[in-house]
Amino acid sequence: MTTGSDVRAAFTDPAENLAFDEALLRVASGSPVLWLWRNPVCVVVGRGQRITREVRVDECARDGVPVLRRASGGGTVFHDPGNLNVTLVLPGPADRPLEALGQVMSAAVDQLGLVPRIGDRGLFVGDAKLCGFAVFRTKTGLLAHSTLLVETSAGLVGRYLTSAPPDPRPLDSHRSPVASLAEHGLRPGFPAVEAAVRAAASQLLGTFVPRPPSAAELARQRALLHTRYRYPSWHADGAQRAA
Repeated sequence: MTTGSDVRAAFTDPAENLAFDEALLRVASGSPVLWLWRNPVCVVVGRGQRITREVRVDECARDGVPVLRRASGGGTVFHDPGNLNVTLVLPGPADRPLEALGQVMSAAVDQLGLVPRIGDRGLFVGDAKLCGFAVFRTKTGLLAHSTLLVETSAGLVGRYLTSAPPDPRPLDSHRSPVASLAEHGLRPGFPAVEAAVRAAASQLLGTFVPRPPSAAELARQRALLHTRYRYPSWHADGAQRAA
């Protein structure tokens, strides 16, 4: 089976996390890469989405919640320390990357004691979404990532994200009721949740060997911070600065 990398990195700034997330894809490893990470409180919109359609802007401004943009498509998500982000980078071309990520997250949630089902752009327990999925492709690989609600409350998510607009457009988020592991009665703690994700990834995709970030990944992170993630226009409307 394949041997991949389990990258162990932690950044305190959400812009640095988003830049490193993309850097893992841009460096284009020849084997799978797994990264588990958490953000401070923020809202993250998909690549082509309009903030005014997705985010309760006034509430975010009132509470000092930053609104950022990622490079992948998919819907808008709320991040906080109660939410585990899972990044999976696969060498390309690869078929059905969201299916691979869905299988990993489904197996992990099953290990934790719930009965999941893969639905529209996410993983559900009953009628409530537990994980959202998004994907980003380049010529050399693809990045699939997920948010897993571990302790974050549904009410907190709804405080900062809009409800479904009356005039749906193709890039709008698909709103669903959400519920965290804690709201399903599970409080295993983050070490146990991370261990379940790592075990599921290894079972389905091969061994993942822990390692620190590479010099190339950190260099690409710095470049992306300059052209995108420290550039206000990127987060506002997706415009990036010339390299």
